[in-house]
Amino acid sequence: MNDHSAILIELALAEDLGDGDVTARYFIPEDRRARAFVTARKAGVVSGVALAARVFSKVDPGLLVEILIADASRVSDGARLMVVEGKARSILAAERTALNFLQRLSGVATLTAEYVALVNDTPARILDTRKTTPGYRLLEKQAVVHGGGVNHRLGLYDRAMVKDNHLVAENGAAAIQAAIHRLLADQPGIEVELEADTLDQVRTFLAMDGVAHILLDNMTDAELREAVAARGGRAAPQLEASGGVTLQTVRAIAQTGVDFISVGALTHSAPAMDIGLDFMPL
Repeated sequence: MNDHSAILIELALAEDLGDGDVTARYFIPEDRRARAFVTARKAGVVSGVALAARVFSKVDPGLLVEILIADASRVSDGARLMVVEGKARSILAAERTALNFLQRLSGVATLTAEYVALVNDTPARILDTRKTTPGYRLLEKQAVVHGGGVNHRLGLYDRAMVKDNHLVAENGAAAIQAAIHRLLADQPGIEVELEADTLDQVRTFLAMDGVAHILLDNMTDAELREAVAARGGRAAPQLEASGGVTLQTVRAIAQTGVDFISVGALTHSAPAMDIGLDFMPL
């Protein structure tokens, strides 16, 4: 387990358990053993199975945990994802934290898979954004990958993304180009992406050196097609459509010829997947 996941598990267990599970302490005999299955109650794509297994092991290393279906798998309603056996108190103590991780991440993976399925016969690929749950970014971005999507930048450190809030228009093309040259001279491994709100900006950015990506912000499908045409037959810079993308609009956007479509909803609005824990007699 990486340190980030370990910290999140510890924080989640601490907020749920406090100084102990008072219900189990008084209503479950200490020596009672049990077997339980973690079960999908809705079809979808699972993510966080391995993480949930680690939650059970963290609560009680003596629990026997077997993963039955791996992360990134598409499952049907009723699929058993893992089986846990050992002290009943321990299973109950870990249950909610394990399911919280698993339901959230599987929801992200499932929604991503829905978007990917709508564009899979086009060149466009589905991207996530930085609109993630604080602290959960690496987990949620992994869930996007499990759903068939592609990760955008992880943070402010691994791609230069010059947006309207960076006053692109006021700086002017010459100043932007000079800044790109300075950046690439200092950090040649960093890619540069420029946000364009208009087709005029697209044409300006296409003429610049060192631009790896152009973000086409809130453009109509017709404008997206014009942007693709303006690039001509070049493979770069790559074009990313962004802004208000939904399951109803994503296919038409993909058919314009853009390379990527970024969807904030993958991580900020994904509904949790219904997953439960069912006890079985030993």
